[in-house]
Amino acid sequence: MSEPDAPDVLVLRRGTHGMPVEQYADAIRERLPDRSVELARTPAAEREAIRSATFATGMTLERDLLESADALEVFACAYAGTGHLPLEELEERAVAVTNASGVHGPNIGEHVLGAILGFVRRFHVGRRRQDRREWRHYQAHELQGSTVTIVGLGAIGEAVAERLEPFGVETIGVRYTPEKGGPTDEVIGFESEAFDDALARTDYLVLACPLTETTRGLIDREALVTIDPEAVLVNVARGPVVDTDALVAALRSNRLRGAALDVTDPEPLPEDHPLWTFENVRITPHNAGHTPEYYERLADIVAENVRRHANGDDALENQVRP
Repeated sequence: MSEPDAPDVLVLRRGTHGMPVEQYADAIRERLPDRSVELARTPAAEREAIRSATFATGMTLERDLLESADALEVFACAYAGTGHLPLEELEERAVAVTNASGVHGPNIGEHVLGAILGFVRRFHVGRRRQDRREWRHYQAHELQGSTVTIVGLGAIGEAVAERLEPFGVETIGVRYTPEKGGPTDEVIGFESEAFDDALARTDYLVLACPLTETTRGLIDREALVTIDPEAVLVNVARGPVVDTDALVAALRSNRLRGAALDVTDPEPLPEDHPLWTFENVRITPHNAGHTPEYYERLADIVAENVRRHANGDDALENQVRP
């Protein structure tokens, strides 16, 4: 149990996507009007408050701050990924960890759909001709009848598949446990033969998977040789899922129609990197995750878990560590 002066929820000071963290704290307060929600706005305030807090939430939790967390029982990570956290230390302290899985589904799903449609209708060509005040027709493509392969069928991958459904496409989902099925027409695993077969049939390849030992460098030189040269790559996963040198080589050799990259390796992308120079590459600065609803959706998850934790329920929503 918390000490008498300990808040029911401690919100750490770092925000995300340029949105003030005060909005996050206020969203939690709206959902938990009978509980105390404290926002630590300075490093000193964080160190002091976390000594007695049993439930904390934030974008990250540094090791030195964790050392002061004598009473901590739950850390609600405000990102979907938790690889940046000191997970071993949290496990040693028996701190349950939850994440923000599901928060990004609608916005990243829309981002992917927009990226695909941009290449289908070649809006970038139309923009160039508008800039030149040049009324001259150009050829476009049609999404209907295409094959879209979605690597990763978590909340984001499912959101992408759902948004593609009205467009009359064939979808292939790739996941670690294909026996679970999914919202795509076909579900396969990461076995090389099955994955290579999917690549050979793919018109639009969407990467929406976590970065793991399996997915690091998944799209390498061999994959980019196997995929159809008219295919388009959309990466909203993590930069290292794609071998950057292999991608640059494929683009230079016209072995890829184009790429929409919300993430890169390295990231941020250096000013002199060749990826900036390709007319058929659309780069966004890890921006697909931005939505004005981010804190609202996240607060729904956190508030529910605060209630469960207070009631002694060990089954927390989005729990990734015991």
